[in-house]
Order: sequence, then structure tokens, then C-alpha cells
Amino acid sequence: MASRRHVRYSPLAADDNDDHMKEDVRFAYNPKAFDRVPWKSVALALFLLALGTLLLILSVFIFTDHMEGEQSQAYGLLALGSLAFLPGFYETRIAYYSWRGAPGYRFSAIPS
Repeated sequence: MASRRHVRYSPLAADDNDDHMKEDVRFAYNPKAFDRVPWKSVALALFLLALGTLLLILSVFIFTDHMEGEQSQAYGLLALGSLAFLPGFYETRIAYYSWRGAPGYRFSAIPS
């Protein structure tokens, strides 16, 4: 491939370079959009938190022989309880701190 060292580049004129300065309406800051509460997502987070807590408690009862069951059932409940509890706790915590008005927390951080 031949090199093109003889080509000279020059900067664009100032009026041609103003296109990047225009503000895109799609990315405009709208503070009202951050204050909407995603009720379905909050309800799902509370459900996952309650389900995960219930499954973790059941696994602890099986591990400590307060409830009948095999160890494999307890490990299964422990895994499912962890998978439900962790995202439920995380989203519920974000919703709670957003509701309380803690700095750095917004309802927009919860996916809807």
C-alpha cells in the first residue's frame, strides 16, 4: 500500500465545526423523570426479598434439624434463597434510601 505523505490536512472552519455544540433533546436533563417511583420493580424487589428470606430460614431449619429433610434439600434451599435474597435486598435498599432522600440514591437507579 502506498503511503500518502504528500496529503496535507487542515482544520475545519469554525462554522462547520459547530454541529457538535447543538444539544440533543433525547439527553436533556429532566429532574421529574428521576422522581418517578417504579412501583412494579419495587414490588418485585420486596417479593424477592421475602421469598429469599423464607428459603434461607427453611434451609437453616433443615441444617439444625428443627425440620425434617436431607442435607441436599437444605443446600438447594440455601442456593435458591441466596439467589432470591441478594437482588431483592439490593433493590429494596436502593428504594428505601431513595424514599428517605439520602444523597446519591435515586429511583432512576432501579430498572423498570
